[in-house]
Amino acid sequence: MSKEIEFQFKSPNDSPGYLLGQLTMLWQRKLKTVLDPLDLTQTQFVLLAALGWLSKKNNTVTQVDIANQSNADRMMVSKVLRTLEKKNFISRQEHQTDTRAKVIKLTNAGANVLQTALTVVENADKDFFSVLGNNLSLFNQNMFNVIEQNKEN
Repeated sequence: MSKEIEFQFKSPNDSPGYLLGQLTMLWQRKLKTVLDPLDLTQTQFVLLAALGWLSKKNNTVTQVDIANQSNADRMMVSKVLRTLEKKNFISRQEHQTDTRAKVIKLTNAGANVLQTALTVVENADKDFFSVLGNNLSLFNQNMFNVIEQNKEN
């Protein structure tokens, strides 16, 4: 007879990690549906959106800035940015003062696809999270708190 497995949680629905995993998979599936027609993956969208946000405040956005903004691995960001450059959604230019860094900019095609993607993703988010009703702000604040508490410095 095999050893009985001990779980800290009485059921999967008591486990925040399990529930977050389930929620994430469902949400990613929904986003895939709206991003596929734009020839974007969710990761590509996230990095384009990070670039869009950062570009509003700074003309010299670097790969490191994008990685930090999106809480993403720098090597993965590098690979995805190369793909976005091949799709002509971004350009990479030499940094004026840091020879190791590249300045990342949205192209016109990238700005157009990002604007369309923002619309479809924001509408998908509204639909997906509509079940929360008036609790959406509290849900968002709780997610933000968990993210801030667990960020690597």
